This record gives sequence, C-alpha cells and structure tokens, in this order.
Amino acid sequence: MTREDVIEQLMAVLAETFDNDDIVYHDDLTARDVDGWDSLSNIRFMVAIEESFGVTLTIAQWESFERLGDLVDSLALSA
Repeated sequence: MTREDVIEQLMAVLAETFDNDDIVYHDDLTARDVDGWDSLSNIRFMVAIEESFGVTLTIAQWESFERLGDLVDSLALSA
C-alpha cells in the first residue's frame, strides 16, 4: 500500500468518524485542527483505524503520533 493509498483510506475513516467530508489532509494535521476531536472521539477514531487497516496499535504507539503524517507513515510501513 502506498503512502497515497494510506492517506486516501485514512481520510475516509476520518470523515466518517467526525462526520465531516471537508477535512483536508496535510501531514501536520492534529486533533486541534478538527472540530469535535476530543478524547472520546479519539478512541472511536483509533478503533476505526484498526478495523479499516487490519492493524492493532498500542496506546503508546497512538500517543507517539504527534500529527496525522506520523500515523500515515506508521500505517504505510505496516501495510
């Protein structure tokens, strides 16, 4: 799976989780940039990512992602 494929799939999950198709991807995107991204929605997002990509992320891994680009890089490596 290419990085671009990961971004496309990730953005579909993000749009579904936050019910917002207008979120524009950039590597530096963070929770602060997305309306409604709080601790509870973060858990929903994490579960949706794991289901969509068929991966399991530890809490430590999840907390290490400072921006969406970090998550994309991790998912691209595991694909």
